[in-house]
Parts: sequence; C-alpha cells; structure tokens
Amino acid sequence: MTLPAPLTGVVPPVCTPLTPDGEVDPPSLRRLVDHLVGAGVSALFVLGSSSEAAFLRDRQRRQVVETVTAHVGGGLPVLAGAIDMTTPRVLDHIAAVTEAGADAVVVTAPFYTRTHPAETARHFRLAAAASPVPVIAYDIPSAVHTALDPDLVLELAAEGVLAGLKDSSGDLAGFRRVVTGARGRADLTGFTALTGSELLVDCALALGADGAVPGLANVDPHGYVRLDRLSRAGDLAGARAEQERLAALFGLVGVGDPVRMGGGSSALGAFKAALHLRGVIDCPATADPQIPLAPREVERVAGFLTAAGLL
Repeated sequence: MTLPAPLTGVVPPVCTPLTPDGEVDPPSLRRLVDHLVGAGVSALFVLGSSSEAAFLRDRQRRQVVETVTAHVGGGLPVLAGAIDMTTPRVLDHIAAVTEAGADAVVVTAPFYTRTHPAETARHFRLAAAASPVPVIAYDIPSAVHTALDPDLVLELAAEGVLAGLKDSSGDLAGFRRVVTGARGRADLTGFTALTGSELLVDCALALGADGAVPGLANVDPHGYVRLDRLSRAGDLAGARAEQERLAALFGLVGVGDPVRMGGGSSALGAFKAALHLRGVIDCPATADPQIPLAPREVERVAGFLTAAGLL
C-alpha cells in the first residue's frame, strides 16, 4: 500500500518471537501483529532494534517481512529495516524486503567503518535511488556511532531522498530542528517525523512530531495509542498522566542484573518476557549471544505489568 505522507500515530517496532532453538516463530509473530493492530496502531516497523534485526540471518529477516505483510494483507503499512554496515549490503536488504512486500524501508547511516558526512549523504542517496518504496532515515547514534545532522536530514528530504526520520538519538533539541525545519517549508509538508523514545512521546508530539516508534508499544500498544489520541485532542493533562504510567512501566527494561548481562539483553528480554506473560508469544527467547533473564527477573517483569494494570 502507499505510505501516508506524513505517517502519523503509533508505529510499534515489532519484536521478533523466536523458538527455543533460535528460529522465527511465525504463529507467535502473527499473534503479536494481531495484538498491535487490535490496539489501533497506525503501521508496523519490522527489522529494527526491538526486532533484533542485527541478530537475525538474512533468510530470517525475509521470513519476518513475508510473515507480517501476508498477515496484514495491506491493511496498514509495513516499514522494514534495511540495516547493515555498508551501502552494498543495505541495497541487498532493500531488494529483499521490498520483494517481500514492505511499504517503506528504514535505513541507518553506515557503521563499523568511519564515514564522513558526505559519505553518509551519498549512502542515503544511493539507497533511495535503489528503493522502489520511500526511505526513512533512522538516527540511532548509540548503535551506529554516527549522529545525523538535522540540516543534512532536511537537505535530503528536500531532494526527495528521505520521506521521513525515525529519531532515536536522544537529542530532543536536534529533533526539534528537524520538525520545525520541515514544518516551515511548503516542499516538505509530507515529511514524516517520528520519535523513537518511550519516555518523551508527549513532548515530541507537542513540538510537532507526527508519531512515535516506542519499543514498549509491543507490551502496551493500547497505552501508546491512548497517549497519541489524548495529545492530538489537546488533553495535555491526560496525555501527561498516560505518559507517566508508561514511563513507570518502562522500568521493566532494567530488571536484568548488569553484572551478568548488558542493557540490550535486559530490555529485549523484558519485552519478550512481558509478551509471554501476557499470552501473546509462546517463548520469550532472545537471539544469541544475548543472556536470558533469570526466573527472579521475570518475576520483576510481572510486577511491572501488574502495577500497570496489564496482568
């Protein structure tokens, strides 16, 4: 289907349910999609950070896109990450995910190798030239170690290279520059600005963001849809109260013992444990080499869900 311009609302970065032996679990993935669509989300983003895209084999990436696009049947847009270290690999992913039915691709700056801003710009131009669907930039310097300059994003948007930005930079001031810059130009009225923050969705929407891509929306999509609707209705007090409830729930990402696991293992393990506890997915396994949560840590996840009224 055609991607709305701009795309608005809640766009969950869909977790990838796995079997105990590390293969994609299509039945659980379809139930997760139903869980999200039933909450009223606007689109789905597969093969992002919360999808564990970096841990999946190429055949598994394609399986995820094919499963989700076939299940939604064009009922709402599916964005797919085409994320890899260098431009040639990204072009391969763009071909694969668009053949599998993706309605837009999400692309980071190159990583591993150090890139000059001119090389980053060329990377996006080459991606857009090769893509039959819109390209959305993914600004996530914590993972790729390159921050996208707001002026470069706006320049590429004006050229027609970028249809939007998913901002996971943590730099709200920089995101504001993109939003206000796009809103101030008649030639960028269709540009989509999405925040990747779980904790500042109300603030981002207030400054003009089109929507949000919060990983926690896997666990509580209804909450983020409520937050989005309250914000758009001008109910700032209601939006703030819902954001505070979600911020408290987000504490579940810290259940993992930092002595034995990293923050990614803790956060993704907690998302999947929550989905398992809620009966959405069959198995809470995360991809290797991430460390599984211990039973006592899963109990803490259950405590967060209970406090949020989800269990």
